[in-house]
Amino acid sequence: MKRSQFFELRVEGLGKDFAREVFSTIDRVLLMPYSWSSMSDSIHRCMCKRFPYSILYEIVDEENLTILAVAHSSREPNYWKHRLA
Repeated sequence: MKRSQFFELRVEGLGKDFAREVFSTIDRVLLMPYSWSSMSDSIHRCMCKRFPYSILYEIVDEENLTILAVAHSSREPNYWKHRLA
């Protein structure tokens, strides 16, 4: 089950709010990719404002980045590491 579906089952409209928040956070990342917390030389984390999730992404070069995960802030913090090449 997608996380937005999970929230939508809890409260009508909450799933859409979650999806909007994730895309808004990704927009912030795209505008200022080097502005967010660095977890290593190329991997960064930008926290969502309303939900306890963050966007984990890798800066590939000056024009490209890869979204690695939309991760809960306190559950299984390293589950996404297998996604690194």
